[in-house]
Amino acid sequence: MYGVVAHFDQDTELYIKQVWRELSDNAVSRYAEEVQDRRPHITIAGYDSDVDIDKFISDFDCFYESKGQLSITMNSVGTFLNTGIVFLAPVPSQEFLTFHANHHHFFEKYRMNAESQYLPNNWIPHCTIANRLNDENLKEAMVYCNKRIERLHSSIVEVSVIKAIYENGKCIKSPSLHTKALHVV
Repeated sequence: MYGVVAHFDQDTELYIKQVWRELSDNAVSRYAEEVQDRRPHITIAGYDSDVDIDKFISDFDCFYESKGQLSITMNSVGTFLNTGIVFLAPVPSQEFLTFHANHHHFFEKYRMNAESQYLPNNWIPHCTIANRLNDENLKEAMVYCNKRIERLHSSIVEVSVIKAIYENGKCIKSPSLHTKALHVV
């Protein structure tokens, strides 16, 4: 599987990585260590492995060449039902929703390869903080994150194409294949 992910400014990335470390140190979640090359991100789109990745990256370069950085605010902690996932959610500003919708409009020709949960009107933007949690660790992670994490005023400064590599049904690596820095607005 391939993903298109939005990365944060350096301060936000370091902050989230610190929360990951703290959850690991407290034996709540090993999310940070489970996947090699993992960086804090918000997934914009996902595509199956049938995508012609060279053509996709060429299109990606064209589309993101003139895109500017986005300011976002993350001020809520949530979970997806029955998943064992805890995440930070950005305020769904019109600018951010438009950024997402424009991506999917431009990449419409790849729709048959797209992961449905990332399509407009299905997408729940989020930055995963912990996953694969049992009920007890889910509660502990929610309480910890609710007390530990403060409102984050952040910027999306780059977008990457990543490849999710699985072993025994679990993602073990997510290397970046191509990254595009967004212009300072």
